[in-house]
Amino acid sequence: MKDISLRAGGAAGDGIASVGEVFCRLFSRNGFYVFGHNGYQSVIRGGHVWFQARAGHDRVWSQGDGCDILYALDRATVEVHARALREGGVIVYDPEKFQVPSELVPAGTKAFPVPTLEFARKFSPQAILQNAAGMGACAALAGVPLATLDQVLTDQFRKKKDILEQNLGASKLGYEHAQREMGAIGRALPMKGGASKLLLSGNQAIALGAASAGLKFLAQYPMTPATSIMHWLADHAVDFDILVKQAEDELAAINMAIGASYAGVRAMTATSGGGFSLMVEALGLAGMTETPLVVVEAQRSGPSTGLPTKTEQGDLNMMLGASQGEFPRVILAPGSASAAFRATRRSFELAEEFQTPVLLATDLFLSEDLHSVDREELPLDYDPPSLFQVPEPTDGSNGYKRYLLTPSGVSPRAIPGQKGLNFVAGSDEHDESGHLISDVNAGIPMFIELRKKMMEKRMRKLQGIVQATAPPKLEGPAKAEVTLVGWGSTALAVRDAMRLLEERGIAVNYLNVEQPYPLHTEPIARMLKEAKRPVLVEQNFSGQLGRLIRAETGIDLPVKLLKYDGEPLYPWEIVGKVLEVSGRVAS
Repeated sequence: MKDISLRAGGAAGDGIASVGEVFCRLFSRNGFYVFGHNGYQSVIRGGHVWFQARAGHDRVWSQGDGCDILYALDRATVEVHARALREGGVIVYDPEKFQVPSELVPAGTKAFPVPTLEFARKFSPQAILQNAAGMGACAALAGVPLATLDQVLTDQFRKKKDILEQNLGASKLGYEHAQREMGAIGRALPMKGGASKLLLSGNQAIALGAASAGLKFLAQYPMTPATSIMHWLADHAVDFDILVKQAEDELAAINMAIGASYAGVRAMTATSGGGFSLMVEALGLAGMTETPLVVVEAQRSGPSTGLPTKTEQGDLNMMLGASQGEFPRVILAPGSASAAFRATRRSFELAEEFQTPVLLATDLFLSEDLHSVDREELPLDYDPPSLFQVPEPTDGSNGYKRYLLTPSGVSPRAIPGQKGLNFVAGSDEHDESGHLISDVNAGIPMFIELRKKMMEKRMRKLQGIVQATAPPKLEGPAKAEVTLVGWGSTALAVRDAMRLLEERGIAVNYLNVEQPYPLHTEPIARMLKEAKRPVLVEQNFSGQLGRLIRAETGIDLPVKLLKYDGEPLYPWEIVGKVLEVSGRVAS
C-alpha cells in the first residue's frame, strides 16, 4: 500500500471542495505528500461536483487512478464514481438521504451507512453540518487520528467559536461511529508523522513566486482559472507592497501592466485564453516598445467559452503567434506547483533582461488543484536582481538612443524622467532614438534599411534567451523503451505513470519541455533522435508542441496520446499507451 485516495461527491453547493481540502490537510499535517483534484461544473448550484484527495509516503504527482473511500452526498455520486473504487474500498453514505443498491457496489468493496444528518442535528439544524460527521467517519476509515481532524477544523473555524464547537462535536460522532462499526480499512496508510508539507495551488505558487520576484503592480480582470492569482495577491498586497488593480476588462489590464512596467516597476497581468485573445494587440505594443511584461495564460477548454471550468492545452499556437507581425517572446510552461513558483521568478528576470514579453503558460489542472511541496522547494530568501542596463544621466547633448542597435539586441533602458535620457516610445517602427519612421519616411531607401536593422535587432534577443536558459532534460533512465514528450501539467500524470511502469519492469523516460519558445532545438533534436520509441503526450487535438518541434527540428512524432475532453490526464491512460507502443498489449 503506497497511497490512499478519498473522493467526495455531490451537487454544487454541498461543500464538496471544502470537504476535499480538509482531506488534503489531514494527510499533509501528518507529513504525507498530497494531491487534490477538484472537478466542478460551471454553475453555482446543482450539477455534479467531486473532489479527490490522494496521499502517499512518496511524492504523488496527480489525482491517480481510482479511490479507496467514496463519501457520497447523493446517489448520483455512487452511480458515477463507485466503479472507481479499488478492492477493499468503502462507500460512505447516509441511509436517511438515499439507499445504495447492491448492484452499485463493486465486488470486493463495501457500502457503509453513516447517519450524518442525525449526528448533525444533535448540534445544529443546518444540514451542511452533516459534512463534519462525514469527514469524521472518513478520517477514521483512513486511519487519521481524531486529533489531526480537530486541529484542521480548529484552524478553519477558529474565528467562529460556536460553529467550531458544532463541527468538532459532529465530526467526533462520525469518527467514533466508523471506528466502532468498521475500524480503519485495509488500505489505510500507517501514519508517518514528521514535518507537515506546504499545501498550495498552482496559482498560489505563481502569486508567491511573483511577490518574491519583486512584483509591484498587478492589473487583472477575473477569469477562471486565473482569478485566484489576483485573490491571493490582493490578500497579501500590504505584506508585499504590491498594488493590485481589478481592471474593467482584459484590454485595460494588460495596458495598465505595460504602463507600470514602462515606468520602471515589475508588473504582471493574468488571464485565461478568452481574455488573452483580447490582450494580443497590446502584447504587440510591448514587443515594439521593448517593454518587459509578464502575462500568465491559464488555459481552459475552448474555443470561445468552451468548457470554462475544464482543462486543456489548446492555446500554444495562439501564444506563439499572438499579435500581428514578429517580435521576440518567451513561453514558459511549468509542470508542477514548485516549478510554477520558479518559472514565475524566472519570467520576471527574462522579461527585464531581454526587454520583451514573457508568457507563463499554465492550465486549469495546474492552476487550481492542490499540491503539497517540501518547504525548501519554495525558497523565499531571494533578492530580486535589477537587470536594467540603465545609462548614466547626461545633459542630453549626445542624444540618448533608447533602441540602440546592439549585437545582443538588448538596448540601454532608461526609466522615463531621467535627466538627459528623454526618448520616444511609440507603437510605430522607429529609429534608435525612438523617432518614428513609419509615416513620411516609409519607403525611403535609407529607412527601408533601418527597418530591417531594427527587426533584426529585436529578433536577436531570441538567441540570447536560448543561451541564458537551461535546455530540457530527460526525466527517468537515460535508456528507455519509450520516451514520452510533453509540456506543462502533463508532467504530473506522466511521473505517476512512469512509477507504475517501472514496477512492471518497463523503462520509460520523459522529455519535459518547460520552455516551448524559444525552443532549445539542438538538444531536443539530439534526445529525440536517440529515443527508441517517442510518444507525444498533450491535452489538445492537434499536438501543438509536436507541430512546433517538427517545424523547428524536422522531426515528426507520429505516435501520439492526445486528450481534449476537458478532463485531466490519468496515469492509467499513459500506462495503457506505453503498453501498446512497447508491444505489451495489442492496440
